[in-house]
Amino acid sequence: MALLQLKNVSLRYSAAPLLDGVDFQLAAGERVCLLGRNGCGKTSLLRVIAGEESPSGGELIRVNGITVSRLAQEIPENISGTTVSVIRGGLPAGRHEEEWEAARRVESLMTAMRLPADGDFAALSGGLRRRVLLARALAGRPEVLLLDEPTNHLDVDAILWLENFLLASGTALFFVTHDRAFLKKLATRIVELDRGKLSSWDCDYATYLVRKEAWLEAEEKNRAAFDQKLAREEAWLRQGVKARRTRNEGRVRALERMRRERQRRRERPGEVKLGVTDGGVSGRKVITAENVHFAYGDQVIVSGFSTEIWRGDKIGIVGANGAGKTTLLKLLLGQLAPSAGGVRHGANLQVVYLDQLRAIDGGRTVAQNVAGAAESVVFQGRARHIHSYLADFLFAPDRARAPAKILSGGERNRLLLAKLFLQPANVLVLDEPTNDLDAETLELLENLLVEYAGTLLLVSHDRAFLDEVCTSTLVFGADGEITEFNGGYSDWLRQRGTGNPACVSSGGAADSGHTGRIACATLPKPRRPRKFLNREQWELDALPARIEQLEAAQEELSRQLWAPELYQKEPGKVSVLKSQSAALATEIKAAYARWEELERLREEFT
Repeated sequence: MALLQLKNVSLRYSAAPLLDGVDFQLAAGERVCLLGRNGCGKTSLLRVIAGEESPSGGELIRVNGITVSRLAQEIPENISGTTVSVIRGGLPAGRHEEEWEAARRVESLMTAMRLPADGDFAALSGGLRRRVLLARALAGRPEVLLLDEPTNHLDVDAILWLENFLLASGTALFFVTHDRAFLKKLATRIVELDRGKLSSWDCDYATYLVRKEAWLEAEEKNRAAFDQKLAREEAWLRQGVKARRTRNEGRVRALERMRRERQRRRERPGEVKLGVTDGGVSGRKVITAENVHFAYGDQVIVSGFSTEIWRGDKIGIVGANGAGKTTLLKLLLGQLAPSAGGVRHGANLQVVYLDQLRAIDGGRTVAQNVAGAAESVVFQGRARHIHSYLADFLFAPDRARAPAKILSGGERNRLLLAKLFLQPANVLVLDEPTNDLDAETLELLENLLVEYAGTLLLVSHDRAFLDEVCTSTLVFGADGEITEFNGGYSDWLRQRGTGNPACVSSGGAADSGHTGRIACATLPKPRRPRKFLNREQWELDALPARIEQLEAAQEELSRQLWAPELYQKEPGKVSVLKSQSAALATEIKAAYARWEELERLREEFT
């Protein structure tokens, strides 16, 4: 049964409508993912369905009495109060329900999402406020749940809990997400908003990508054939109609219809053109951390952390909200001094840092946010007009002249990338770069970072992105402990000896009588194996000389042990030399084993 339906709905703010006569229906129990380019109108469509915005035309039909709840993409500025009061604000008025039932459900959600009951909402971090608003959207047990980028600012455990909660709830779900692992786990159907039209794809995401590519190729061929026919008819008309025959008059009318159709055509937006300004070659060893310790008062953030980051490494950083990921970045970059231990930097580092604050001046234009008052920028050593440069990030000239405050979340992120990539860099530091990006831009950024020759430090909760990009992963544990694993998110799960991520206590489903249920997600499969690391190549190159040095030292010890005068003049030294020789033999054996292991890894990953 359809819980809601859109019939020929239009929404227009300018000449090109965001929604151009779209039809859509959502059935009970469906979980539909809405895809589309940044700025195409996905959030506006959700607002129309939620009843927060009236369409320019068409009809929205709902089943009488159903509750529709929406989680917005941005955190509203007009919400205040304690955590529990904000969540209780999501309880629908007029629904008959015992007070104890509502109170138990709110408490269950707060426990599951690790929320402080008496915390002031305005004082919470962005990640915690996001979780509070998510709990508020879930508290009313809506029949239809609209989620706009629900995984933004959530840590991996919270995302896994949310996936399992939504799977078990049976609520009809219409959601927008950039998180492909989340999409693949939940979506029973995919719809796409493209140039004002809504198309439905009743398949999984991988099949959708194949079918969509074939559809675009067919569209291109049909349009090319249409344009050729239009050109022929225009040429015929220019030659002059020889007689006012009925057939010729019909041909002219058909040509006029083709002209109108061609005029209404909306071209598909191009692809973002991403590139990094080269900052030169850094030293081989980029950052060395030795027994780093850092705490805020009695709260230990980093404890006894040591690592070596080499040129070309792509390091992912994973941990719960508030674990200290951003603090670790600042320690590694030298922006914070450790309480104990030390951090050393290599030579010729050019660091560019995209932080979580996403600072954009909404009162200035898009172009001014990137170039200031200048009309041109220098990118990869070449001067370019600011409008030409912004066109690479899909900002048309009129959009470049518009105030930045009108941009969608994804467009804001694209603007920040445009600003970031102007700066020469051989070390990129990206704190949650994937939030709000559309699928096409996300994959382009992914490919850019995979091919990037410099060093990357990446904080992200996007499991698929970590799998594709990272050569190793730093994982926060308890009491400031940080452990390094080769590969991305899925490799971390395998190396720690489990096919599931850490089980997250859900505290009980909010709409059931059960408590303490444990929610565990299945292991996502990475699409790309890890690469042979630069540090491993350098270690492999150095091993022959190291083994030769060790064997020479062992030969010298053997020569001394064979000398008769040793036993005559220094008999007490014999046991010492034998012990040293045995230690060298063990070290040589380990070096040969490591050599074999590195050769095997090189053959496997190159």
